Amino acid sequence: MHHFDVETLTAGRWRNGGGATREIVSGPAGGEEFAWRASIADIDRDGPFSAFPGIDRTLTLLSGDGVRLTSAGAFDRLLARAGEPFSFSGDLALTAELPGGACRVLNIMVRRGRSTARVERVTGPVTQPAGHAGVLYVLGGRWQAGSAEGRVLTPGQGVWWDADDHASSGAVSPLSPDAAALWADVTPAG
Repeated sequence: MHHFDVETLTAGRWRNGGGATREIVSGPAGGEEFAWRASIADIDRDGPFSAFPGIDRTLTLLSGDGVRLTSAGAFDRLLARAGEPFSFSGDLALTAELPGGACRVLNIMVRRGRSTARVERVTGPVTQPAGHAGVLYVLGGRWQAGSAEGRVLTPGQGVWWDADDHASSGAVSPLSPDAAALWADVTPAG
């Protein structure tokens, strides 16, 4: 498992100036194009989202009063509750509206035909499935990565693993009754 803290990840501004992205991981490492990617996006103002042809995306609100995503003829969806994932095609032209100001989201992207992703809110132990990649992002409480001597994780921190990492690193387990996290399980396409 590889640890991260959102506040220590480098932020890159969007080309349109509407936000910034902090990449957690892009896999496979060193590849010309990613099979999957996880990042945190800070959305600062209303405006268009970049299209990602051939990519399936899942956005989950982490903080702020929400973001309304609109794609003409496809959907109009307000992400207003933290921790509820929303999946859509990256092929779509989108606009984002921030009814209550800036917000932060977890963005999971997978290349269609190479990987699929399932993102869910969890409150119990998560074990890395063999051959899968993934990310666990702490929403609340305290979590422990790996064995009893493993790192304690707090909100804004997490772990990621690639499909080639060994599953022997153990589970990520809640340590407090208020523990909640987002788990993105990335499966290679068969």
